[in-house]
Amino acid sequence: QTVVQGIILLPLRVVCIVFILLLAWLSASIATCYQPGRGVLPLNGWRRRMVQITLSSLTRMAYFVMGFQVKVKGKVATLPEAPIFVAAPHSSFFDAIICALTGMPSIVSRAENLATPVFGTILSALQPVAVSRQDPDSRKNTVAEITRRALSRGQWPQVI
Repeated sequence: QTVVQGIILLPLRVVCIVFILLLAWLSASIATCYQPGRGVLPLNGWRRRMVQITLSSLTRMAYFVMGFQVKVKGKVATLPEAPIFVAAPHSSFFDAIICALTGMPSIVSRAENLATPVFGTILSALQPVAVSRQDPDSRKNTVAEITRRALSRGQWPQVI
């Protein structure tokens, strides 16, 4: 009986996850379409709310479809309380759960990830701090950008 359930549930879950991923791509595309100052200026107004609400909800839904149920104990720190989050060990796809639960903050990511089809568009909507591994000044530039965003008094989303 377990094998039969797996044969039925696995394709159903895959179809649902692909559908959720395409919805996330569509909402990220809409939020960043004709964005003034793309990548240099923070998302404001409806664009920022769309990314926070839609992508957060879709990410939670995707993890639920995969069989994960996450409960938060305590209160997530607000932007004025903590402009920077630290997630450790920061090494798997489970990091997206933290992003969804904290309102889709900006992340630090490899610059190459922005060129990935579908995922790159979603990642761009999060306004990441892009790290170039070919640039020898990358570490210094990344620290400077994180500091600039943390001191922006709420213009930029939290950084994880």
